[in-house]
Amino acid sequence: MKPALFTSYSIKNITLKNRIVMSPMCMYSCFNQDGEITDWHLYHYITRAMGQAGLIFTEAAAVTPQGRISHEDLGIWDDSQLEGLKKLTRTVKEYGSHIGIQLAHAGRKATVDGPIIAPSPIPFNDDIKTPDEMSESDIHETIKAFKNAAKRAIEAGFDVLEIHAAHGYLINEFLSPLTNHRTDSYGGSLKNRYRFLETIIKEVRKIWNGPLFVRISANEYEEYGNKIEDFIQLASWMKQDGADLVDCSSGGITPKRPHAFPGFQVPNAETIRKKAGLSTGAVGLITSGIQAEEILQNERADLVFIGRDLLRNPYWPLKAAKELNYSLEGPKQYDRGWK
Repeated sequence: MKPALFTSYSIKNITLKNRIVMSPMCMYSCFNQDGEITDWHLYHYITRAMGQAGLIFTEAAAVTPQGRISHEDLGIWDDSQLEGLKKLTRTVKEYGSHIGIQLAHAGRKATVDGPIIAPSPIPFNDDIKTPDEMSESDIHETIKAFKNAAKRAIEAGFDVLEIHAAHGYLINEFLSPLTNHRTDSYGGSLKNRYRFLETIIKEVRKIWNGPLFVRISANEYEEYGNKIEDFIQLASWMKQDGADLVDCSSGGITPKRPHAFPGFQVPNAETIRKKAGLSTGAVGLITSGIQAEEILQNERADLVFIGRDLLRNPYWPLKAAKELNYSLEGPKQYDRGWK
């Protein structure tokens, strides 16, 4: 019997060849500070496609220059960035993987020159400048930037979009009562704090017909922050508005770090999957094929997102297959050393 980790998974208009997803991870490698793909990105992502990951996500791609975490972030705010993105998607697909892009805005955690923006003028820490509180015009322009980025993602040939609403970046800042102290229709109640993400999902859905994921921080690790019950409700709304899957990470809204251990975030994915009726991706120190198989066999998540282990070993799927006694096909050129 084929392990669950190596079964196909259909979502919207695509079918992934397995349940292994390369998690979005910041690379800070646009050395010309123009947000454009470099040769390094091509080698990095294409190697993971040769390694047989079913779905490969790029790092967070900023929807505006102001929305970068750093000057070296990948971008999708300008048509000049399309040529490199097209080359990346075309080549990854040649090796049998699907490819997704994570659309992001850093909000108050941006470290770029000039003013930065957030729902409320609360700095992340003493080392980062105080953001300007966003006006309604700023909000509408940022929503439009996400939609325009989705248009470019279509032109670039991406298969999956993920909206980054986690780790204390802009959308997460709107969702959290710790960082959103607004008194207008974008602040106050959970429904109002969801309005920014809600509108982004709906606007993106007007033009994007493929799979749409949302990455969330399902535990904020603070007494007065959002709890899992809040994210069950948020996930239910996201499902109604057009999200196909939530990618369940945690933390990042404050400098407080969670106590991390193997699979520490998986219960969040399991709870949201069961109680919100929305597909989930599990992430967080998932390092072995046996561990990933348990998550899928026990229906705790639909996809398994691998981060650091795919940095250490681009052929992690082969390692997992051997653990599960499964014969995984690889590139023909590697036959002599693959089995």
